[in-house]
Amino acid sequence: MKSLRFLILLSLAGCSAHSAVLPSPAPDSFEHYRQQTLLDLERDRRFQDTDHSLELDWNAPREWVAQTPNGHGVLLVHGLGDSPGSFSDIGAHLASRGYRVRTLLLPGHGTQPSDMLDVDIEDWRRTVAQQVELLRRETDQVYLGGFSTGANLVLEYAMDNPDIAGLLMFSPAFKARNRYIWLLPWLAHIKPWLRDPDGPRQQQTPLRYQNVPTNGFAQFYQTSKSVIEKLEERPFDRPVLIVSAAHDSVVDVEFVRQSFAERFTHPASRMIWYGEPATSPQLPRLLVRTDHLPAQQVSRFSHMGVLFAPDNSLYGPGGSQRVCLNGQTDEDFARCRAGEPVWYSDWGYREPGKVHARLTFNPYFDWQAQVMDQVMQASSPALTQRQKQP
Repeated sequence: MKSLRFLILLSLAGCSAHSAVLPSPAPDSFEHYRQQTLLDLERDRRFQDTDHSLELDWNAPREWVAQTPNGHGVLLVHGLGDSPGSFSDIGAHLASRGYRVRTLLLPGHGTQPSDMLDVDIEDWRRTVAQQVELLRRETDQVYLGGFSTGANLVLEYAMDNPDIAGLLMFSPAFKARNRYIWLLPWLAHIKPWLRDPDGPRQQQTPLRYQNVPTNGFAQFYQTSKSVIEKLEERPFDRPVLIVSAAHDSVVDVEFVRQSFAERFTHPASRMIWYGEPATSPQLPRLLVRTDHLPAQQVSRFSHMGVLFAPDNSLYGPGGSQRVCLNGQTDEDFARCRAGEPVWYSDWGYREPGKVHARLTFNPYFDWQAQVMDQVMQASSPALTQRQKQP
């Protein structure tokens, strides 16, 4: 039962078969891909509000074109149960630095959770490969970025494609905390859902799924298994940025930290670790910031909180999408939903006298963006030289 509860937790944390398979042939341009995806979303999405514009904008692939292009491109891949809008702040920042930035929508996502019942890892891999190829046609150099399961997918691709310049990985889900996750591919055939899709709790929000079929977790496991095997075979020698929260409720972050120290060998690579400095090992290239910020009512950092700037209109402290479903008591959940003052944390953290919503923003976002810029510049000496010129 303990392992089953953890798997249900995964569905809340988010790293019909008609939307699960990509159209054939492959899209001939990003704009064609985006327009076709918008049509699919308008047809198949289970909208959560009468105003569909936010949901379409958040769940559709997007492109940012820099005012002063540097000739380089970045493709960003969202996590399990999530959506392209996860990169709304990161994408805008990268575009301000000259990059052409794109997001994609993984098959099975953006419409309704049941569309993930028949999705396969090959559908996700094919989507990534197609969009990398489209971005290659319009840029001199391609970087990849991903969140959670998306980080696994971009690492897997880059391991087999040495022309990828570097990686940005936010809360990478190399290994789940639960050791029984390897059972999921088998379990998916006999128990399609870990949590009743007809139950009283909300199945999705305008921005992400709240419930994911067992098969979705099974495909996540396949991405995890693949990256672990590839990293065991050989190290990754190009610049990477890894961002992890010490109290991530989904990922075995100690495994991620060990992998960074041993398998990501480029001297310019950096790992940002949000946790207590006193308990963090002193490792080269590891940058540590405390995740306990009482002045901002932050108790601990979360899996998803690393992605968004504090001024994000949806996920910032004053945003419209407060995540109250956070492992609290029913009473605290109701108080959170009623709009009472809250503290912020990872899933399941409790403290007497405090109501905790999920931390959905990063107080260190601007500093993290500076570190990201430095890592990306290190992967392209020519770009670094151009950016130094007056």
